[in-house]
Amino acid sequence: MRVALMTAGSHGDVAPFTGLGHGLARAGHDVTVVTHESFAGLVGRAGLGFHGLPVDPRAELRSEHGRRLLSSRSGPGKLAWVLAMARRLVGDMAQGMLEAARASDVLLLSGSVAPMGHAIAEGLGLPSRGMCLQPLAPTRDFPPPVVGTRSCGRAGNRWAGRAVNAALDLVFAEAVRALEGELGVRHRRSRARRRARERQDWPVHHGFSPSVQPRPADWRPGLTVDGYWWPYDPPTAELPRDVRDFLDAGPAPVFVGLGSPTVPDPERVSGLIVRALRTAGLRGVVQSGWSGLRVEGDDVLTIGEVPHSLLFPRMAAVVHHAGAGTTAAGLRAGVPAVPMPVWFDGAFWAARLATLGVSPGPVPLRRFTTPDVLAAALTAATTDPAYRRQATAVAARLRGEDGTERVRAALDRPGS
Repeated sequence: MRVALMTAGSHGDVAPFTGLGHGLARAGHDVTVVTHESFAGLVGRAGLGFHGLPVDPRAELRSEHGRRLLSSRSGPGKLAWVLAMARRLVGDMAQGMLEAARASDVLLLSGSVAPMGHAIAEGLGLPSRGMCLQPLAPTRDFPPPVVGTRSCGRAGNRWAGRAVNAALDLVFAEAVRALEGELGVRHRRSRARRRARERQDWPVHHGFSPSVQPRPADWRPGLTVDGYWWPYDPPTAELPRDVRDFLDAGPAPVFVGLGSPTVPDPERVSGLIVRALRTAGLRGVVQSGWSGLRVEGDDVLTIGEVPHSLLFPRMAAVVHHAGAGTTAAGLRAGVPAVPMPVWFDGAFWAARLATLGVSPGPVPLRRFTTPDVLAAALTAATTDPAYRRQATAVAARLRGEDGTERVRAALDRPGS
């Protein structure tokens, strides 16, 4: 079967689909990942087909719109800015998605492109499935992960989830209308389209572990929590020589990385990180990420992109922005975490880490103004054995799950 895996966004929005796609290809499917041109190398290393889309997400975050996004302090404020930024850009990707879909038998659609992908699937008469890295469907159990963790009450949580989904639909409304016209599909309002999918129990797979976030009991049929889709790492992958030498030269260090989110003053943040590590008496491996963090000293090392699956098991703890993928990598490695949420779902996953008992609690980036709070959290994470014990237990549970197999089995069922 010719499978098109469509996604857009940052590195963390693409990397899990390289592992999922590789697993589907090993099962005999012809898999093409449809995403930004800047991720061609990432996809190619997994041995998958690639269909490039315009828009460079890293450049957009460094633009004026990106700087305004960073300056907004609230979850809803950041969401409003990113929705406005996305609304300008999604139409540029529509034709590339349509072209890739014409050569496919089934579309697997991440939440970042699902409204356009669903319109394309309907117009071409193709089956489609949703592929989410976060629990985006409304539920009474918690508020929408992209706006924070403050509960609105059970009824309010569900209403807020519907409001966020309605806002996301508006981002794609103009592009969807254009696709409908091109494909000869009857125009329907975004709300009507979403309700139709819900009535049909349109299948949506969720690429996180039920051990980390259980499936809400009030979700409709068709919404499954399948387990993580791990990024693909080639069998020959290894850590760079300078990283291996640093690890071998002393006790296990702490990883610090903010991934794709950018910070307005990376030099200041880098200095605070070094001071926090030294206050806690710890060595550090600091990933430059899209912000360009940089540290210097015998007890710290700056690194670029390296496989988290190889690096994290050798850490005393991991400090990260609590994106879905990095959160998963830390749990898989069985090491304590100190989440430093920056935006969107970071606060949600940070709260899950604390609930699971693998973290002493978050240090949000907006509150990281002195080294003391991070130093205290690092000291707790690395000296209290309870965090390591709980992390080891979660990692053991994750080893028994196979999210890719769940998707493969669904695709192989008749009528899929």
